[in-house]
This record gives sequence, C-alpha cells and structure tokens, in this order.
Amino acid sequence: MPVRRAILLVLDSAGVGALPDAAAYGDEGSATLPHVAAAAGGLRLPHLEHLGLGRVVPLAGVTPVDAPEAAFGRMAEQSAGKDSTTGHWEMMGLIVTTPFPTYPKGFPRELTTAFERAIGRPVLGNRAASGTAIIDELGPEHLRTGQPIVYTSADSVFQIAAHEEIVPVERLYDWCRAARGLLVGEHGVSRVIARPFIGTPGAFRRTDRRRDFSLQPTGRTVLDALTDARLPVLAIGKVGDLFAERGILESVHTRDDLDGLARTAEAASRVDRGFIFANVVDLDTVYGHRNDAQGYARRLAEIDAALAPLLAARGAETPLLISADHGNDPTTPSTDHSREYVPLLALGPGFRAGVDLGTRRTFADVGATVAAALGVPWSGAGSSFWEEEA
Repeated sequence: MPVRRAILLVLDSAGVGALPDAAAYGDEGSATLPHVAAAAGGLRLPHLEHLGLGRVVPLAGVTPVDAPEAAFGRMAEQSAGKDSTTGHWEMMGLIVTTPFPTYPKGFPRELTTAFERAIGRPVLGNRAASGTAIIDELGPEHLRTGQPIVYTSADSVFQIAAHEEIVPVERLYDWCRAARGLLVGEHGVSRVIARPFIGTPGAFRRTDRRRDFSLQPTGRTVLDALTDARLPVLAIGKVGDLFAERGILESVHTRDDLDGLARTAEAASRVDRGFIFANVVDLDTVYGHRNDAQGYARRLAEIDAALAPLLAARGAETPLLISADHGNDPTTPSTDHSREYVPLLALGPGFRAGVDLGTRRTFADVGATVAAALGVPWSGAGSSFWEEEA
C-alpha cells in the first residue's frame, strides 16, 4: 500500500569513501566523514548512530549498533561528475553521461565580453579561485568600481560576487539570469551562483542570500513523474535551484543548515501528502570548501541534535531517507568536491530496520524508491528498495 508522503534529507558533501574511479577526478583516498571523525578525535552523533550510520562506514566515536532503527547502505554515483547538480539529478533518476564544462583557466573572452555587455560594466577576476579568498583580494576594488567579481572552481560553475551595498541583491540575481542565458550549449555550466557579501576590507563575509541558477534538467526526473501524478513536491534549501524549479510546487530557501532542518520539521508537521525534498548545504560550503575539519565535525553534531524535531514530526507512517550528493573531504589539500560513495539511511514503512541495503550501483535508487513508496510509476534509472510488505 503506497504511503501519503515521503521525506528525503541530503547532507551536502557527507561522503563516506572514495569511489573506484576517484583517481580520475584527483580524489584518490578521499573519505569525508571517516577523515572528519578521525581529525576531530571522534564524533558524537546519537541520532544518526541509532539509525545505523556506524554500520555504513567505520567512524571514530560512532558505534556500529547491532540493531539500528533504519535500513542502511551506501550508493555509488554513475554520472560523470561530482557536483551538487549531478548528484541531485541522479538521485531523481537523471544520470548525466557527459560532464558539465569546467574552466580551470577562466572563461573564454567571448563569454565574459558578452556578459559585460549584458550588465553594462566590466568584470573583475575571471579565474578559478576560492570564493572567500578572491573576495578578500578583489573586494576593495569592487567597492571602488562597482565591477562584479566573476570566478569559478573545479566544479562547473560561473560565480558572481558583489557587495550588497554596492549591488542590490535583486540586481545581482538579474545579472545571474543574464549569465544563465549566455551559458548554454557547449558552455552550459551546471550552475550560475550569486555570491552576495557584506563587510569592509579585511572583514568581508558572504551572506545567506546566495542563489543557484541551474540548467533545466536535461531529461525526465522523478519530480516530473510526481507532478504528473498530481503529488506536490516541497523543496527546501537549494533543491529548487538545482532543478530550476521544474517539478516543484513550493520552494523554501533557508539561512543555514539548522534553519533548513527546522523548516523540514515544520513541513513534516503541515504537509500530509507528497514529497518533501531537503538539502542542508553548510557542511559543504562553510566547512568542506574551507578545509575546516573541526568545524565540519561541530556542524555534524549540530545537525544530529536538530534531527530530533524532524524525527518526531515525521510520524511512523512516513518514510525518511537520509543521504548525500558527493564528498568534500576537508582533510585533503583540495578545497573542491570529492568523488565518493554516499551514505544511505532509510527509516519507516517499507524499510526493514537493521537491513543492510548493500552498495547501490546508482544514486537513482533513491528516486525509484520514493516513486514506489508514493505509488507513482517510474520506468527510468534506479531500482527501488521499498518493500510494500515491510
């Protein structure tokens, strides 16, 4: 018997070990959660421990309990890439076989010229860089000139940083939409990202008004199937941005991970039908990209504590899945995403507590499972592990 609603929580970047092809991505040996646990001298994650996280992968401080409350396993990524768009699309059944373009030497002059024409001013930067570092470096010149800071990373992103007192956030969003319109075809980057910041030289700080402007999904997703079946989809965090709002009835943008979890718990209390799809991103953006293993460990503990209201609001009749979209090991020299397995915890009807789901061959098994649980036909990628009789 299908259920009325299901919840998926994505812990952005919480990988559990290098995939077999990690070396091809420069990520051999990466293992985000195990390495964070070791660097922190052990983690204290009682809720995730009871669900079975310690059975997914050995983690210092997290007991591999004999009778976890959830089914557990890990998933491999089939798509070509290791970014959030690729990971989330694959979870919803869309496997990306051609990598999104990247620009380690900056964007071609014809692209930046077209963008400068569109916004009526030149740009600063145009190179691969750490976001906080390039803002610290070029922020003073941006304050003097009003020219936006354009940069990229190892991911397929076109990022635009601007001080909120120099460029109003809505104007920055308009600039991002202009860039999105230019970045198509062979230059179809995964995301255009607005990076507003505040502060003074030497004390700049990025704000929570970041926005991602993704490509439209290039094929059908489980979200499309749910929409066709007239089941509402509520997206929390950056999920709506990653799918360009396609297949989503309502999007809730959040300030940080704890706000995201609070919004997810609130949604679980009020939404009695459909799919709640949430992402909490600070593990990645605030700690992973800045190689802050201690901060990553502290935020994991805060997330674990904040799971309590969600677990209570979920109710016994609602399946809850917890996973990740890629890795971002803060203990390696790299500050970029890493190609890793991701954890899988599945709690509630349709999942047998303590069952080892093994290594799933694709993230798409999550989407297939959501569709099966909600009684929606899905013939795309992925194999459901939802058991109607469980």
